[in-house]
Amino acid sequence: MVAGATAIEARNVVKTFGSGSEAFNALDNVSVTIRQNEFFTLLGPSGCGKTTLLRMIAGFELPTSGEIMLDGQPVAHLPPFKRQVNTVFQSYALFPHLTVAQNIAFGLEMLRRSKSEIDAQVDKMLKLVQMEPMRNRRVNQISGGQQQRVALARALAPHPKVLLLDEPLSALDLKLRKGMQIELKRLQMETGITFIFVTHDQEEALTMSDRIAVMSKGKILQIGTPTDIYERPSDRFVADFIGETNFTQAEVLERRGDEGRLRLCSGVEIVQQINSHAGIGDKVTLAIRPERIELAPQDETCQFAGTVQNVVYFGTDTTYHLDIQGGGQMTVRLQNRWGHQSVLQAGDDVGLRVAPEAMQVLKD
Repeated sequence: MVAGATAIEARNVVKTFGSGSEAFNALDNVSVTIRQNEFFTLLGPSGCGKTTLLRMIAGFELPTSGEIMLDGQPVAHLPPFKRQVNTVFQSYALFPHLTVAQNIAFGLEMLRRSKSEIDAQVDKMLKLVQMEPMRNRRVNQISGGQQQRVALARALAPHPKVLLLDEPLSALDLKLRKGMQIELKRLQMETGITFIFVTHDQEEALTMSDRIAVMSKGKILQIGTPTDIYERPSDRFVADFIGETNFTQAEVLERRGDEGRLRLCSGVEIVQQINSHAGIGDKVTLAIRPERIELAPQDETCQFAGTVQNVVYFGTDTTYHLDIQGGGQMTVRLQNRWGHQSVLQAGDDVGLRVAPEAMQVLKD
């Protein structure tokens, strides 16, 4: 397997459902390249087109126009069973009358592998998903998390080039889901198979992915590493969808190249990197993550001043909701490193200090 080589490529893919006045584009000119041995996540709200794109890669849907490529070859003419791609669905679709081992063996039997090869691969998969003691149990006698492991083992057993995962963790409880996020990444790294994961859960995407594609209304808005997506969102939708974000407006007073002098709602002036479309006199939106703000006594080092409206204790951190002088609200999140020691309460006035690199001018 060549490092960095392409596993899946979508080229200008359009998928239209319905016709006439009822027609709508589930995918609108989508292009993306997914590398071999990559954990790639399609992230977005319901109806954004992520599952439609996954189904096209699997062969369950055909593009209205554009191409899907596997290993550089178009696959639109190939039915699902002739593509070296397997899918793990939200409902695991296991056979309740078969044992764990028999479920894992099923796909290999359909491929007419020899008994010795099947037995060896089943043993390998049971070890990989840590289900060896359960091999002879029927799947209706094991937990939901264990069933999910069996579904993964069955899909991985034929060693497909690409494994597609359509929100497979959504039916699990919170603690088990967090554990399975780590397990999925471990499985991907151990097998070297390209994983394409679909979710609306930002935490799942950030935890597991090598790269993430954020989708909305049939388009891919941004592709990048979890750090890129979180720290440098391309526009307001991405910033708002990934994590919690404060938005505040500023006016462009002056610009020199990629830098602009901005006046914040507080009246404070700052110098910031701005996008090429913002001109003098324009209003721009700044995004500031709640954990990147420091609460301090009001002085000239603070870009904002505010009044505490609410204090919420979350155990690991405390969240402060503030009304900002000059207009708007902000949320500040402080980690409880030494226990809960907040001396602030509703009605207190406080300054907000933000490092320049923690403020990003967005493309609305």
